[in-house]
Amino acid sequence: MRRSIDDATDDHPADDEDRPTASWAVGLSDDCEGCGDLRVVLTLEEVGRAGQGVVAHLGPSTARRLRGALAAALAELGEPARSTEDHLP
Repeated sequence: MRRSIDDATDDHPADDEDRPTASWAVGLSDDCEGCGDLRVVLTLEEVGRAGQGVVAHLGPSTARRLRGALAAALAELGEPARSTEDHLP
């Protein structure tokens, strides 16, 4: 089973030769034999280089830790913990 949750590109300027635009995708998957169960799948790759990125299979505790790290980074930027602009499918 695979299910896509959301995907987008980062907000870095597309014309920066030193740091190319990246894309990210979040989904669910149960097709990893080594994982043994359903996982949150996070994919990061350079735009235009599909299939050459990194795919992380996150269990619930690791996915929550990542969510917490993103919330802490947003707080450091002065952003609220939850925004009405947050995209939830």
